[in-house]
Amino acid sequence: MSAVSDRLPTFPWDKLEPYKKTAAAHPGGIVDLSVGTPVDPVPELIRKALVDAADSPGYPTVWGTPALRDAITGWLERRLGARGVTHRHVLPVVGSKELVAWLPTQLGLGPGDKVAFPRLAYPTYEVGARLARAAYEAYDDPTALDPTGIRLLWLNSPSNPTGRVLSKAELTRTVAWAREHGILVFSDECYLELGWEADPVSVLHPDVNGGSHDGIVSVHSLSKRSNLAGYRAAFLAGDPEVLAPLLEIRKHGGMMTSAPTQAAVVAALSDDAHVHEQRERYAVRRTLLREALLAHGFRLDHSEAGLYLWATRDESCWDTVSHLAERGILVAPGDFYGPAGGRHVRVALTATDERVRAAAERLA
Repeated sequence: MSAVSDRLPTFPWDKLEPYKKTAAAHPGGIVDLSVGTPVDPVPELIRKALVDAADSPGYPTVWGTPALRDAITGWLERRLGARGVTHRHVLPVVGSKELVAWLPTQLGLGPGDKVAFPRLAYPTYEVGARLARAAYEAYDDPTALDPTGIRLLWLNSPSNPTGRVLSKAELTRTVAWAREHGILVFSDECYLELGWEADPVSVLHPDVNGGSHDGIVSVHSLSKRSNLAGYRAAFLAGDPEVLAPLLEIRKHGGMMTSAPTQAAVVAALSDDAHVHEQRERYAVRRTLLREALLAHGFRLDHSEAGLYLWATRDESCWDTVSHLAERGILVAPGDFYGPAGGRHVRVALTATDERVRAAAERLA
C-alpha cells in the first residue's frame, strides 16, 4: 500500500486543525469559510427526481441513460453555446475530484510523461500526476511552457482558488498552441455558472475552438450550481476520440453514477431557475464578505468569479489564518494551492446567511 500512498503529498487540510480548534472556541461559535462545500438545501425538483428513481434495483450504465445524455447535450448548447455536441461527446463521472485524480492514469500516462497545471491550482491536479508516476509542471502562461513531454494540460477557469477568469482570447490562444504541439487539453470549468465581474467562457464555445472539439475536453460539476456535492455528480464533454476509450476503461472499473443520481442530474440540468436563486444567495454573501474584508484592511485579487475571495494582508498566509481564527473565522491558507499562494487566503462564500453575517460583524 505504501508504494502508492508514498507518492502523495501530506494531506493539507490536516495542518488546519489547530486553527479550527481556536476558531471553534470563539464565544459566538466558528464561522467556517475554509472548505467550499454547499450548505443550502438541494432544490425540491431535484430531490423529487431522486426519490422517484429510488426503486432502481439494476446496475446503472457508466455512459448514463439516454435521458441523462440528452440533458447534458441540451445544457451544453443552451448554457455554453457549444455546437455539434452529440451523445458521443459526453461522459458522466462520479464527481469531478475522482476524475481529476485518476485521469492521468486512465489516459495511460506514466514516467516520461508530463502534466501541466496552473501555478495556483486545485491540488488534485498534482495528485493525479503523482498517482500515475508522471512528471508535472506548474505554469503562469501555458503557451510559454516547453511542450516537450507534456501530454496533458489542465486549464481552470474560473480558477479555484483565485477566481480568475481566462478571457476568450487567452483560451483561443492556448487551445491553438496545444493543438500545434499535440497536447490534450482538459478544462476544469466547475465554477463556470458563477461569474460575478466577468462572464466565463468554455473551451467548447466555437469562438474558442474554431468549431472543432479535437483535443479538448471540459469538466463540469453539479456540486456548486445545484448544491449536489453530496450526490457526486459531474460530467465530461468534448473530443469523442478521447471520451470513447475513457468510457471503456471506466466500464471495466465499474465507475458508474447511481441510477437515482442520474435522474436527479436530468432534473438539475433541465432547470435554470434554481441556479439563478442559488446565485442570488451567493451574491448577497459575497457582497457582505467582500466589504467586510476590505474594511478590515485586506486586498482582494482576482475573485471575479467562483465561490471564493482571494484575500491578502501582505503577510504570511498562516499569520492571516491565525489572525482570523482568533476571531472565530476559519479560512484556507493560500499555500494549499501552491507556493505562489503563500501570502493569500481563500475565503469561501459557502456558509449560511447567519454565519456570513457573524463573520462580517467580527471583522468590523
